[in-house]
Amino acid sequence: MTTETTQHEKELWRSFYIMRRQLELTLERRLQADAGISTADYEILIALFNDPSKQLRAGQIGDLIGWEKSRVSHQITRMEQRELVKRQECGDDARGVWVVLTEDGSRAVLNAERDRRDAVRQYFFDVLDDDEKSVLLRISHKVLDTIAPPICDEVNAPA
Repeated sequence: MTTETTQHEKELWRSFYIMRRQLELTLERRLQADAGISTADYEILIALFNDPSKQLRAGQIGDLIGWEKSRVSHQITRMEQRELVKRQECGDDARGVWVVLTEDGSRAVLNAERDRRDAVRQYFFDVLDDDEKSVLLRISHKVLDTIAPPICDEVNAPA
């Protein structure tokens, strides 16, 4: 049964949508300006950085960050050209390839991580009071429980 959306609900959705997009764009611009990498680079680099071995297969990366394997593969190709990651054959699987974090990739993610935390604090946490943060956390959990997203590693969630 479909219920008509009220004017208040339309404004709520529009405001939320614009806020989310503007926040993403602001964080993207700041990441590129301060660390020289894109959000796509960052998501892959942080997934690799947080893995104890500093290497994952493309499919694992896709599962962690919610991307299709083909998108991961294309992004890795671009990152490999900039020496942020490298591909390395899997010893136990002739068809398999590891995506390995390089020293340049480690430096890039460490530089990005510092500023990313500051940017999220400035543009998100600092503008909310404690009650608003609690309400938003409850809302986020309710929405996520409703859509039942794939299980992801919270450590790899981009800040």
